[in-house]
Amino acid sequence: MTDAPRVRAEALRLVAVTDSLRDGVEGLARRAAAAVRGGATMLTLRLPDESPRDLANAARAIRAIVPVVPLLVSDRVDVALAVDADGVHLGSYDLSAAAVRRFAPERLIIGVSVGSTQDVGRVEDADFVAIGPVFAASATAAAGDARESAAMGVERFAELVKACALPAVAVGGVSSFNAAALMEAGAAGVAVISALLGAADPMRVARALRSAQDASGR
Repeated sequence: MTDAPRVRAEALRLVAVTDSLRDGVEGLARRAAAAVRGGATMLTLRLPDESPRDLANAARAIRAIVPVVPLLVSDRVDVALAVDADGVHLGSYDLSAAAVRRFAPERLIIGVSVGSTQDVGRVEDADFVAIGPVFAASATAAAGDARESAAMGVERFAELVKACALPAVAVGGVSSFNAAALMEAGAAGVAVISALLGAADPMRVARALRSAQDASGR
């Protein structure tokens, strides 16, 4: 680890995670830009059904239209490095953060999915963790995971935040109705997938989420 953090705390406030290429690469980039205009502070490119080439094309398109917030690529360290992304998000079946640190450039931000106590051992050398699903079972158990997992609830989320001892982003069923409770439970921020980038108006949803977070006083 370096003395200076690779990712600022404010960058974790609202992480927008991509859902699909249903409207093409340019459409995804426009949705990402709208989310950032509404207050999203980080983007995670997660497209598990797409080829590495399409993933790279999507990353470049997003970076071209949204250069102002960190861009992470989920699961694919090779693609993240190829497109000069700011970081990578590792799921529970990916390499550990410590393994990636052995060959990745020092500047690379590394996030790690945590869905249980067993995952805590994988967070060494990571910059932050994404813990969940907190409120809803999801195939995206934590912003880069592909496992099915039951909702853990706010109390369990708070326990895992303490166990990881890293800035934590909550994921899974996050909305403007529960974002404040997550912040009060120790979250550095929240990650939202289809409810944000799958919304008809991502900018409006992002604004509502940020307002809810601000209401927590954290």
